[in-house]
Amino acid sequence: MKLETLNSMKERRSVRGYKPEQIKDEELNAVLESGVYAPSGHGFQSAKLVVVQDKETRDLLSSLNAKVLGVDSDPFYGAPTIVVVFADKNRPTYVEDGALALGNMMLAAYAVGLGSCWIHRAKEVFSGETGKTLMKKWGVSDDYVGIGHCALGYASNPAPEPAPRKPGNIVRV
Repeated sequence: MKLETLNSMKERRSVRGYKPEQIKDEELNAVLESGVYAPSGHGFQSAKLVVVQDKETRDLLSSLNAKVLGVDSDPFYGAPTIVVVFADKNRPTYVEDGALALGNMMLAAYAVGLGSCWIHRAKEVFSGETGKTLMKKWGVSDDYVGIGHCALGYASNPAPEPAPRKPGNIVRV
């Protein structure tokens, strides 16, 4: 039994505060590799990962996301690295494929000592004019849809304790 993996799944928490220091390439590469090895429907590997570490682009993504959310604050909580996950909308499991890539990356981030958080609203950000322009610049075709953003960085505060699990969420037949 691989108890270390199971423990990581129970211990990992979303981080909502990051140090400004950029993450190391070897940490990023481990996280990205876990994303591309995520399961996908029929093995189509429909997820595409775009790494944003350029501060100007990162801040633009933050402002676009904040606009969708209707706030003025940084929805990425100061994370210096954002991985945007897209998936090919022509695949029947594209949403699930992108979600699994995000899940794998967040677990890998925990394993290498990084904080992470899934940030929503990628679909809305990349369906707008500015988002579509960015996709074109990055070589991501119109067949792709934004699934989510993975905020990555070094946590500025310790992770909170897990909330108790709700009873009744498991049914055995």
